[in-house]
Amino acid sequence: MEREDEKINVWGARVHNLKNIDVEIPRNSLTVITGLSGSGKSSLAFDTIFAEGQRRYIETFSAYARNFLGGLERPDVDKITGLSPVISIEQKTTNKNPRSTVGTTTEIYDYLRLLYARTGTAYSYATGEKMVRYTEEDVLDMIHSQYTGKRIYILSPLVRNRKGHYRELFESMRRKGYLYCRVDGEIKDMERGMKVDRYKNHNIEVVIDKLQVQDKDDARLKKSVSIAMKQGDGLLMIMDKDTNEAKYYSKRLMCPTTGMAYGDPAPNKFSFNSPEGACQRCKGLGVINEIDLDKVIPDNGQSIYEGGIVPLGKYKNQMIFWQIDSILQDNELTLKTPIKDIPEDVLNEILYGRLENVRIKKEVIHTSSDYFVEFDGVVKYLHSVIENDDSAGGQKWAGQFLAVCRCPECHGQRLNRESLSYRIWNKNISELAAMDISELKEWLVEAEQHLEAKQLKIGHEILREIRKRIDFILEVGLDYLALDRQSATLSGGESQRIRLATQIGSQLVNVLYILDEPSIGLHQRDNERLIKSLKELRDIGNTVIVVEHDKDMMLNADYIVDIGPKAGRKGGQVVFQGTPQKMLSHDTLTSRYLNGTMKIEVPEERRKGNGKSLTIHGASGNNLKNVDVEFPLGMLIAVTGVSGSGKSTLINETLQPILSRHFYRSLKEPMPYKDIEGIENIDKVVNVDQSPLGRTPRSNPATYTGVFSDIRSLFVNLPEAKMRGYKPGRFSFNVKGGRCEACGGNGYRTIEMNFLPDVMVPCEVCHGKRYNRETLEVRYKGKSIADILDMTINQAVEFFENVPDILRKIKTIQDVGLGYIKLGQPSTTLSGGESQRVKLATELSKRDTGKTLYILDEPTTGLHFEDIRILMDVLQRLVNRGNTVIVIEHNLDVIKLADHIIDMGPEGGRKGGTVVDTGTPEEVARNGKGYTSKFIKEELGI
Repeated sequence: MEREDEKINVWGARVHNLKNIDVEIPRNSLTVITGLSGSGKSSLAFDTIFAEGQRRYIETFSAYARNFLGGLERPDVDKITGLSPVISIEQKTTNKNPRSTVGTTTEIYDYLRLLYARTGTAYSYATGEKMVRYTEEDVLDMIHSQYTGKRIYILSPLVRNRKGHYRELFESMRRKGYLYCRVDGEIKDMERGMKVDRYKNHNIEVVIDKLQVQDKDDARLKKSVSIAMKQGDGLLMIMDKDTNEAKYYSKRLMCPTTGMAYGDPAPNKFSFNSPEGACQRCKGLGVINEIDLDKVIPDNGQSIYEGGIVPLGKYKNQMIFWQIDSILQDNELTLKTPIKDIPEDVLNEILYGRLENVRIKKEVIHTSSDYFVEFDGVVKYLHSVIENDDSAGGQKWAGQFLAVCRCPECHGQRLNRESLSYRIWNKNISELAAMDISELKEWLVEAEQHLEAKQLKIGHEILREIRKRIDFILEVGLDYLALDRQSATLSGGESQRIRLATQIGSQLVNVLYILDEPSIGLHQRDNERLIKSLKELRDIGNTVIVVEHDKDMMLNADYIVDIGPKAGRKGGQVVFQGTPQKMLSHDTLTSRYLNGTMKIEVPEERRKGNGKSLTIHGASGNNLKNVDVEFPLGMLIAVTGVSGSGKSTLINETLQPILSRHFYRSLKEPMPYKDIEGIENIDKVVNVDQSPLGRTPRSNPATYTGVFSDIRSLFVNLPEAKMRGYKPGRFSFNVKGGRCEACGGNGYRTIEMNFLPDVMVPCEVCHGKRYNRETLEVRYKGKSIADILDMTINQAVEFFENVPDILRKIKTIQDVGLGYIKLGQPSTTLSGGESQRVKLATELSKRDTGKTLYILDEPTTGLHFEDIRILMDVLQRLVNRGNTVIVIEHNLDVIKLADHIIDMGPEGGRKGGTVVDTGTPEEVARNGKGYTSKFIKEELGI
């Protein structure tokens, strides 16, 4: 008989659209929650089970601690039993901070810092020599071996290559009883009031003693060495009185030639997020903003008078133009001289300023004499705007002349010279961070064989921790990532799998893990590795719940919960719960796709395209290896390949920015490429990505698609509205007049709780309707504007069936499978996949020319088999009108429908970046090149 504590039981869940459901999930199992988009999967997994687990955890804290955390609201559920401590691994938590990297997220970089601090070998960045460190006994032994019988000075270095008059330093040393010092290599008496030239760099050492080296037990020598070390902060200098040759000795790490010393290495010395380790120029970011002269002077055929220097604009009767005119006149040129005819040295004076003052003639400024003024140059002027003008307009204006470039001091390595001078087996820490994870593993294995016994003894435990964490990352298929890769550049699936690897590494047991589509962005080849990792997490004694649509994941699960039958208000019910084997014989929408009774059909023939194409030559961004890629137009093109093979770099970072620049003057720089052909064959580019529709709850599908303007126009033309003289603004919740002023049209009020989280409560005046009473009195077919915003798309399609303009826009939202969302649903509550499909619907409702290029990056994210079928029908409609659609995708249901495949690879990271194969799915399958072909072959049954 099964015990109660062997299951997680949920009774009466009613969160969002869940219809009072009861769910039973076995503990210590891998359970998949599946169903159509909007059916209620996330409501059950995250908003019910995770929310209740988190609330119970916080309930265990003292009342004092809960005060600071704020109480979490109890989810709308009768009872949940069998819950363990719960950890949620979602996609939306990617860190956008440029200081967060793969290395810092996985903690591997922290262990590397510790390894370098404890076992790294320091080298002088001045001479490349190995740094040395001496004890007082070592120094005494060396003095005896090198200077016995010789007369020497024992000196303490006080000032190293710094400016200043040092009067106070000389005086304090004189008071301590020291009579001589060595200034810039010359021994001098220390006189009262002594000082040096404050504008020159100086080296100053105080003479501690002068003596002849006798036998080893010389007490005076011992004492003098000890005092010199103390005065010189661990550093002393021995100078031969006869030859004036000087040598440094240090308790600290020291360059034997120059005497330059490093501080003791600590882990934060190797952190680019710490002032101790960060490069001073770029503050540890590896990049700096520099003025791009190509943007400042885009056309050197123009003159300065005509506006050739873009930031200055055309000639105005202002000081900066008078100054430039004076510089030009000194060189027998004028403001009307074309910039290309201005000599380079004169142009440099205009851009970077003049050392001496510029003379402006009295006739120009109408004064009795000439006027002399300092001129800093156009570039300094731009920098001053960037530094001093905090307004968004000022920053945007100056930003258009900036280019992000690699820091010239650290060359993008983020650390200062001293930190980069520590090496283990000839590699500094930044060189290790730049390696692929797989390459780093190989290096660690080899390095261990070359380490000294002492280094191995110290680093043994650290190396074991690093290897362990690397193995977990390799298990989840992220071998192509490097530790210095910024977290912000990772896809949702990649960042989720990194956190999954971290969790596997923590080896916790009796934990409930909830994951949100970890297979996103994962090639079929790597899917098996991911499933193996999740099973490992289960096998060590945890319960794993995965919200997922992937077929392989479902068939490998121990238990499946299928939510449906449809989406939105027609969903929210459990249509099946049980093992995958039982599900195959059950009749639900999901099981029909799993057992093959329903499937996405392969088209009978592939499109031939319109005969024209778009071709990129020499794309070499990130890991792309100088590739030439042809995109035949008038087709559905799928760009495939394993994770990290260069798909996003080619499409999102190279092709799309090139086209956006051409058509819309976008400021985003494309990755390096040589040339692009065929741009005249398209007339616009549309990037349908998964970014939110808007950043505030005021943005919603109705406002984004523009249908809200049509609905407001409809209300304005109603007899009641005309009688009252209402204009379209009356029906906007963003404009004063018709909205509820108590909540400013938000529908809720935010109550600030100081150190507790803000609480949102429905507005007590409008009760969440957003409008005032007078506005709500105007009704169309018995519905107010607030009632219409509260309708689902499906309801709105029926309601507006006789209003063509409105129907056309909302019908396209229904066509992309989003009939369940509400017209006024805040865009912040939509998933990435839902946002993407709203954008797609907006594009569909526009009149296109048949020469548009659409780019979609993994549009199947968050989509059930049935949703994919609907989405692909929409994309096929776009292509049938003559447009071109490029889809970056791993899903075989999408790949098999493509007219043309561009397969990147063969591996990820440094082993990728080439075009493995191109052609129709059938051609790619038969050619058998790369990993994708094998899976297409199975899917097509060739």
